[in-house]
Amino acid sequence: MAKSQWSFKTAVELSAALKARQVSAVELAEDAIGRIERHDSKINAVCVRDFERGLTAARAADVAIARGEHKPLLGIPMTVKESFNVAGLPTTWGNPSQRDFTPAEDALSTARVKDAGGVILGKANVPLNLADWQSYNDVYGTTNNPYDLGRTPGGSSGGSSAALAAGYGALSLGSDIGGSLRVPAFHCGVYAHKPTFALLPSRGHTPPPLPPLPLDRDLAVIGPMARGAADLSLLLDVMAGPDPLEAGKAYKLELPAARHTSLKDFRVLVIDTDPVLPTDKAVRGTIDKLASNLDKAGAKVSRASPLLPDFAVSSRLYMRLLLSFLGATFPPEVYAGACAAAAALPASDTSLHAERLRGIALSHRDWVIADGGRARLRAQWRELFKSFDAVICPIMPTPAYRQDQSPDQEQRRILIDGEPHVYTDQLVWPGIATLPGLPATAIPTGFAPDGLPVGVQIVGPWLEDRTPLKLAELIEREFGGFVPPKMFDD
Repeated sequence: MAKSQWSFKTAVELSAALKARQVSAVELAEDAIGRIERHDSKINAVCVRDFERGLTAARAADVAIARGEHKPLLGIPMTVKESFNVAGLPTTWGNPSQRDFTPAEDALSTARVKDAGGVILGKANVPLNLADWQSYNDVYGTTNNPYDLGRTPGGSSGGSSAALAAGYGALSLGSDIGGSLRVPAFHCGVYAHKPTFALLPSRGHTPPPLPPLPLDRDLAVIGPMARGAADLSLLLDVMAGPDPLEAGKAYKLELPAARHTSLKDFRVLVIDTDPVLPTDKAVRGTIDKLASNLDKAGAKVSRASPLLPDFAVSSRLYMRLLLSFLGATFPPEVYAGACAAAAALPASDTSLHAERLRGIALSHRDWVIADGGRARLRAQWRELFKSFDAVICPIMPTPAYRQDQSPDQEQRRILIDGEPHVYTDQLVWPGIATLPGLPATAIPTGFAPDGLPVGVQIVGPWLEDRTPLKLAELIEREFGGFVPPKMFDD
């Protein structure tokens, strides 16, 4: 079959083609469905197919376009992460006990996507309880990386990133607390944006069988994923805005414009590694190359600053607050065992593993004290962003690693330049933006020598999401972006 000219276009490009009547929404949906049917037996990204309703939505989009209607996502094929409620489709979070849970209504973000004309073709796979940087579970099996089927596509939005890389629609919805938007984007060479905390309402992105109530879950956000930087803003604007059940009664959203519109005006702090968790030479190399390119383009690039918060201190604080949140859902016996292990720790043990154990056992009193530390951290970042517009830093320390489904993540190891490191310590790089709640845009920057994608995250100021998003667009325009995997050309 001849390769479709539409399979790897961005949403912005597809929208223009639809308006110009160069292609129909039904043709775009059929193209994406055809790719899923031909290739997804190998990748296993789309775990729940919704082709019939997707084609119905595409036909309705064509009618609307013929009438001259304009909506941001009108006729654009896409997927959503399995953890988002879609009325009539199962939401399991990869948990076999929830195999039969089917929500009666859409998540708020799903509804907003449909209202904007998006054509949802299915749901994308996740790890059990969204708790891994791989995407496998006993309900839907294992999702593979389209650039190397033996490696992880990332997680927990790994099905979404793999679907984008494989040409299964132009957009997807994901979520992030430990890098679950940014890590899959990094491993699959696509784009994602972790918004400022609570910018996007998460109602309906809810562990089953809990009711879809308005709730800001500490540290956790939902966000857009795409194959192009401008598409992130397109989808962000559709998803954003207060929940009408609560804050929407009094508030409206008005994000500030990007600080600059030209690369030469940006002041960028670039970080490529840190002793807390080093990065390997492939990751350092791509960051160094980007820093050099930005410098040549006229941007003011710094490689160090005393304004950057202490990474070791903030990483330990992040471990405590993250595991305090996650530990609330641990089974009683697991929680009790962790509390006992935390109590036995010597005060001198300040390893990241020790801080994770302490986090599980954190009292409310200690949580309030830790939250005060987070407020001070935010103040440090505010000060930094008086001198810089963005911080570019790693997302993960290595390109995609081979699938490792051993049950105890604390016992897994990754190799960084040949040296073993604790798998869960990788949390620190996503945590640089998660703990203070800052926006962070994940962008691809090319490939490691072995052909696996690599990229960076662009961290921006609180509620100034448009600044890292604009910088991502400018970098893509100047230096290139997504490159499709060769193995699925057809």
